[in-house]
Amino acid sequence: MSKLELVFVPTPFIGHLVSICKFAEKLVNRDERLYVTILIIRPPWDASINAYIERSSSAPEGSRIRYITLAQIRTAIFKSSENYISLFIANYRPLVKDAIISNKPWPDTDSNPKIIGLVIDMFCSSMIDVANELDIPSYLFYTSGTGVPGFLFYLSVWHEQFGREFNPSDGDLNIAVYAHPVPSKVLPTFAFVKEGYDSFHNHGVRYKETKGILINTVEEFESHAVNSLASDPDLPPVYTVGFLLDLEAQNAKGNSKSEDEEIKKWLDQQPPSSRRYFEQPQLIEMASALERSGVRFLWSIRPPVDAETSKVEEILPEGFLERTKTRGIVCGWAPQVDILAHKATGAFVSHCGWNSTIESVWHGVPIVAWPLYAEQRINAGADINDRMHDSDHHGIVKAEEIEKVIRCIMDSENSLRKRVKDMGEICRKALTEGGESNRMVEPNVQNYRMHYIVHDPYGMHSDFEFDDHVEEASINES
Repeated sequence: MSKLELVFVPTPFIGHLVSICKFAEKLVNRDERLYVTILIIRPPWDASINAYIERSSSAPEGSRIRYITLAQIRTAIFKSSENYISLFIANYRPLVKDAIISNKPWPDTDSNPKIIGLVIDMFCSSMIDVANELDIPSYLFYTSGTGVPGFLFYLSVWHEQFGREFNPSDGDLNIAVYAHPVPSKVLPTFAFVKEGYDSFHNHGVRYKETKGILINTVEEFESHAVNSLASDPDLPPVYTVGFLLDLEAQNAKGNSKSEDEEIKKWLDQQPPSSRRYFEQPQLIEMASALERSGVRFLWSIRPPVDAETSKVEEILPEGFLERTKTRGIVCGWAPQVDILAHKATGAFVSHCGWNSTIESVWHGVPIVAWPLYAEQRINAGADINDRMHDSDHHGIVKAEEIEKVIRCIMDSENSLRKRVKDMGEICRKALTEGGESNRMVEPNVQNYRMHYIVHDPYGMHSDFEFDDHVEEASINES
């Protein structure tokens, strides 16, 4: 039986690593011939990656998923954090190439698997050079939703017309991946900085060189966006493979077990559909809104590292903790997925990172969107920050506005609550046996050829394809 190997290069952020590892698990669970090597770039900004790798290595799939940590390289800081990350990763091209060429032996195997592809993350388009040099196909795995790569592909259209980064005053934009015109002011923050704009324009151009784009989403959740990309003849085939969630990793970092149990115990004592709050910058106004709204709440507050004090009693209004102690709890880190899964949780104030968004939808919990940076405003759509940017309060959303949103989302008659629960059911169904996302990789042996068949509405096939009877392909260094 021939053995096959895919090599993954994830962006070194824990949120990216988690979803790409879950995708690797999904692949190896579908076919016992498949092996996955995940090349780890050690970032100077996130020590939690090592802990996650150690835990993942002991998983049942660990015998056919391995992690190889590359030597650390440092890069100068740039004005755009997105550009910095892209250049930081690009510096690892020689190390990634060497790791693939050396192809260290797998334990407990009599011969190394045949490498059939390089799967790269969204910031890793520079690794397409490595794939091209080694004559192996490359595939893009997109951690975020479909709207973000759709916007990056639009950058080529914009660049051809205007040749510059965006301005908040550019007005409404007709971007094919979005069902409605998008105000320029809600674009990702990198779009307004030349370094960031140039970096992502280049990413979008290079994505077209890959053999397929795999997105951590469910087609029904982003039907317009998925159909828009999938029907574009200038793009590689687009496949929905989500939702890829790590629902078992809640105690990997943060509180002690006893602290997590205290939070869960508090939730157990609340009636169904109470309020759960997440960290927000406008703490004083948020506290006033919570107190006036009368809702039950769980509020995770993590002050910035350069804050004058980390004591919440010194940050919040005087007496707030005492006055609300019978209906609310304020904590630091909290086990987010466990809380979203709890029957007492009625809504979620979130920055709308993609992982938080799909975790909330998965559990049928409506979101009050308060995006802060990057693609979060695209993920959010209409959000509370629209009020902030249009207000006369110099960037502060007043307690009255926040209270109004809280009361609206917690209204049991709000139709959004049912729509979110229904979408959660649809997304979970996609991962069941025979569901759309679970059919993403279907081993199908016909005439001694195995195809990894990717299900999508257009009946397209991926290029994860090889012939069992051909000789092992060699990888030649260019």
